[in-house]
Amino acid sequence: MQTYDVIITGGSYAGLAAAMALGRSLRSVLVLDSGKPCNRQTPHSHNFLTQDGETPANIAAIGKAQVQRYPGVQFKDATVISAAQNSFGYTLTTAAGEQFQAKKLLFATGVKDEMPAIKGFAESWGISVLHCPYCHGYEVKNTPTGILGGGDITFEFAKMILNWTKDLTIFTNGGTGFTEEQLEGLTRNRIAVNDKEIVEIIQEQGQIRQLLFKDGSTHALQALYARPVFSQHCAVPEALGCALTPAGHLVVNEFQATTVPGIFAAGDATTPMRSVAAAVAAGTLAGAMINRELAVSEF
Repeated sequence: MQTYDVIITGGSYAGLAAAMALGRSLRSVLVLDSGKPCNRQTPHSHNFLTQDGETPANIAAIGKAQVQRYPGVQFKDATVISAAQNSFGYTLTTAAGEQFQAKKLLFATGVKDEMPAIKGFAESWGISVLHCPYCHGYEVKNTPTGILGGGDITFEFAKMILNWTKDLTIFTNGGTGFTEEQLEGLTRNRIAVNDKEIVEIIQEQGQIRQLLFKDGSTHALQALYARPVFSQHCAVPEALGCALTPAGHLVVNEFQATTVPGIFAAGDATTPMRSVAAAVAAGTLAGAMINRELAVSEF
């Protein structure tokens, strides 16, 4: 069985950043990745210094090429399906039946968005159906924009989106969920609330043209913010005993360590701040802290 100082599961931005930090720390590292990042449909990444407007795939490709310069880091296309603790550290098993062993683990596996049953939603996700105004708000500023949802979270979200556009409508998709006080605040700020049931997002190559409602009416739109339900992309950390927050993220401390000794996590799996820049920062920190733990144990 091949043995490493660290095995990183997930080879996107957080995983690559951690691999670079560890490679530069002269650690032996294996990066296992299934090649299915959650932003694979997104045409451009923004709000990341030096890479603003670049495609997510190209950012990852550049990052991987740079990490591969460090001889201690190896990459393998694989999906981790289980792990177990042993006297050395941990053994990971892949879908192909291969096993690898490491002293420390880092999960940078992200989350899996569960698309609502609205025709056209999945095709538009990451293109004109958006999750983050800091990542995409500037590109759709001052255009007819919607928010899908209701209740307290959507009410607070609307306050922020109003900064990018005054042409804003909340679509509750048949629900309500606003208090009288909240409705008064929305009305005062000229934010419309549409409670019709959506049957389709009419789109062309992911670009929204209009929403089609159950009663046959439509609403022209260029962008729709949504926060779909998500689950952890990889169930292995939870199976190992790593705690989750009430929202479903992996619990980590200020050093990106999970609640299980020797296991770290970084990136979208740990935070609602889903951006390339945040993932890179967290991965860099995780790599440094993992190296520190190894160094202390070897002293």
